[in-house]
Amino acid sequence: MPSSFKFRWSATCLAVGLLLALPITQAQERPRQDDASMHVSPYWTDTWRGWHFYEEPEPDPPEAPASAPKLPANPPTLAQAKLPTKAPELIEFERLKKAVESYRNIAIMRPTEANVRRYMALEAKVVARASYFADVAQHVAWSTPELDPTQQGRPVNAKALEVFDRDQLAERSQTIATLGKDHVLFFFFRSDCSYCHALAPTLAAFEARHGMKVVAISVDGGPMPGFADARTNNGIANTLRVTKVPAVFLAQPFTGKITPIGFGVLSEAELLERITTVSTPAAQAMLPGVNRHVVLQ
Repeated sequence: MPSSFKFRWSATCLAVGLLLALPITQAQERPRQDDASMHVSPYWTDTWRGWHFYEEPEPDPPEAPASAPKLPANPPTLAQAKLPTKAPELIEFERLKKAVESYRNIAIMRPTEANVRRYMALEAKVVARASYFADVAQHVAWSTPELDPTQQGRPVNAKALEVFDRDQLAERSQTIATLGKDHVLFFFFRSDCSYCHALAPTLAAFEARHGMKVVAISVDGGPMPGFADARTNNGIANTLRVTKVPAVFLAQPFTGKITPIGFGVLSEAELLERITTVSTPAAQAMLPGVNRHVVLQ
């Protein structure tokens, strides 16, 4: 027997059963209601009363006072009573958003000329309103410097960018000079590495200009032009897990703290930016796993 037929048959049986049970229930309750209204019952059902009895009349139900206030059927809860009303602008925005979505979906499913035209007309109104908002925001930013994004961080104007880079270079150079009093740069290289030979002159000029000493360490024991006092690797490259050269590390000898600066050929501007960035307390707290402590010999 198909399942659909079973379902229809069960539903039919249930409906018929309910319809058939309803008159029987009413028929069973009807004599009881008639007995209560007529106050007549056969004597053989009252044998427990006897022939002589007295019954107090049942008291009438108390009447509700006329001045009692009528409570609403569904009184509002405390959360509903304190619920703030939504701003009309938000209601209008939600209505517009829903209309745009509905028009777009209709145009996608039924791309008739009328549907697409209706959606594009509404979209044009939304774009115009957004454009007006952008104009107002721009005027607010011009009159409020703390809200102007062009006044925050790196400027976008060419002339202002030139001034910014010059001031930043001077500030970073001062920071490097202060760090150079108790920090050095470790320069790991191989004598047969062309990239190491390309980075060596930049590091030599960096040391001469900013006063931070560069300690060159040869991984293969070979020489490097410009660093006649280069040291031979005594195992520190393995300790720092130097697997690629050239590699530059910022080291503080008296504490043994060493922080990687970068791998590969770096420019002087990149060296300044990276050294000043990793030496700030905020950067050290944010990336504590980058710093390593070794015993320098």
